[in-house]
Amino acid sequence: MESHGKEDVKLPVLHIVVVGFHHKKGCQVEFSYPPLLPDESHDSGGLPEQWKYLPFLALPDGAHNYQEDTVYFHLPPLNGDMKCVYGVSCYRQIEAKALKVRLADVTRETVQKSVCVLSRVPLYGLLQAKLQLITHAYFEEKDFSRIDILKELYEHMNGSLRGSTLEGSQVYLGLSPRDLILHFRHKVLILFKLILLEKKVLFYVSPVNRLVGALMTVLSLFPGMIEHGLADSSHYRPKRSVSEEPTAAITTPTVEEYVSVSATDIADATLELVGEEVPPMEAGDSHLLKPPSRPSPASSESDWETLDPSVLEEVAAAAAAAGGPPREQAGGEKGAEHPETFDPKPGIPITSQPQSVGGQGGIVQGLVSGLEEDQYGLPLPVFTKGYLCLPYMALQQHHLLSDVTVRGFVAGATNILFRQQRHLSDAIVDVEEARIQIQDPELRRLLALTTADLRFADYLLKHVTENREDVFLDGTGWEGGDEWIRAQFTLYLHTLLSSTLHQDSERLLADYGAPFTAAWKITHNYRVWQSNRHQAMTEITPGHPFQGQYSVADVKLRLSHSVQNSERGKKIGNAMMTTSRNVVQTGKAVGQSVGGALTSAKSAMSSWFSTLAQPVAVVMPASPEGGHQEEQ
Repeated sequence: MESHGKEDVKLPVLHIVVVGFHHKKGCQVEFSYPPLLPDESHDSGGLPEQWKYLPFLALPDGAHNYQEDTVYFHLPPLNGDMKCVYGVSCYRQIEAKALKVRLADVTRETVQKSVCVLSRVPLYGLLQAKLQLITHAYFEEKDFSRIDILKELYEHMNGSLRGSTLEGSQVYLGLSPRDLILHFRHKVLILFKLILLEKKVLFYVSPVNRLVGALMTVLSLFPGMIEHGLADSSHYRPKRSVSEEPTAAITTPTVEEYVSVSATDIADATLELVGEEVPPMEAGDSHLLKPPSRPSPASSESDWETLDPSVLEEVAAAAAAAGGPPREQAGGEKGAEHPETFDPKPGIPITSQPQSVGGQGGIVQGLVSGLEEDQYGLPLPVFTKGYLCLPYMALQQHHLLSDVTVRGFVAGATNILFRQQRHLSDAIVDVEEARIQIQDPELRRLLALTTADLRFADYLLKHVTENREDVFLDGTGWEGGDEWIRAQFTLYLHTLLSSTLHQDSERLLADYGAPFTAAWKITHNYRVWQSNRHQAMTEITPGHPFQGQYSVADVKLRLSHSVQNSERGKKIGNAMMTTSRNVVQTGKAVGQSVGGALTSAKSAMSSWFSTLAQPVAVVMPASPEGGHQEEQ
């Protein structure tokens, strides 16, 4: 890449790559244009060390189970001038007997290959649409030596995407928040809060296209996240070998790249975890990040994930007494209790974020985050300083889940081994069943939705599910549509940020959940955002969009939420459904039995009336039958 010079850096598409499956060598690069390594041929198969997982990402696990599919993935930058590299891969399989030119190494009945685009711009859906057409044409040739079509694809994509801005609907092509809410319902807001807390979130489902679609759709709810918030989301160091020491990869970063993390070694995994902060790391003190001697389900969790809520209250109280926000106490006595991922150097003043010349709607470079931000300081710098976004993780990247230099992640996986390692994630999102599995009861308490939150989620759900007259709103599209839903989450985040700046913030933030906001205020993304003044925030009215007095409807909403989501509520609901079904079936059986008895009684009475002159003999047997029915 370095040999291509500065001119290639401006191109939106970096490489077109073909990955195939070899029966002996496994997944391997068969073609790349331009070559992935300088001074090598297109078919050399060489890979930069940072991109060693590319073949396993482009041709994911279980690809042989599907005729075709698409996967999104992220690669780390090759040098300091680059940012995250966005990968889109379309894979297909074809019967070997259908090939016009069959090479000697084709020994299986089917041939699996992926055509992959490595890009500098996060236009996942747009790249997928173009790539699917070319992949189809490439396979229809039935001659994989015809690489001219791939070279034309490289030139065409760079010609059509050059100069295009990351604005408008093309960024969100293929990402539907409407479908997400229909599937996850109110749990979408829980996922939103999970990522704000910078937790370790693992999405799991198969096939892979459904996985990456769900994960990226959740991220699209954060304003500006897809466009500008993922630039530093893939800064990790690949494992050089299986036997590599865990400390080898953490000796080279500079001091400012370190994340202060402590690994707690606990004998009894059932005890409540309360983290203790490791002192700030100095150059050469890499021994402080050695893993614990005895692994446990809690050994990979850092103390910011298992922090005692009382500590948060102490920090907030101390900050309020000092007349400043919690971040101002970071360098003092209380700050030593929390891991620091952002610590502005003393003597360097943090001023207000400058506005662009073009007006309030412009995008400028963030002073602290390094990301391109709007006038509200968004996107929040969530995916920075070791917090990764990996839409798809190959099994070869499993070590990243327990890497001490990775403070968190939002990742997707299709391999069952990721799901079985529950202790390495704070939350596992089962996309198929729309279920969020959280082991830590303290985290579940932080994520408990308030009444105002439930109103917000119910408001979205009703607009998505109910048949309403189409109402087109300027700037947000159709009411209940994808753009409208993203606008609602933007409003939610704007009011949340504005509430933290208000004098009466404690009362206003209670509607978002006091435990949640207390935990969020010590995250890296909030401290960086709060370190700048964003003048446009004065235009935002603080307070939850759905704040207000409680009503009977809120009680019903809370009861419905509890029954649908708690395990006890689900058991009660299932028991009620089973009982109701059994009662109905029993009622039908009894009704048929009683009805038959009545019919027999009527026939008997008619017969007796015609043959006997004494009515008493008729009335006596009918009386018990009539009494029996009334009891039923």
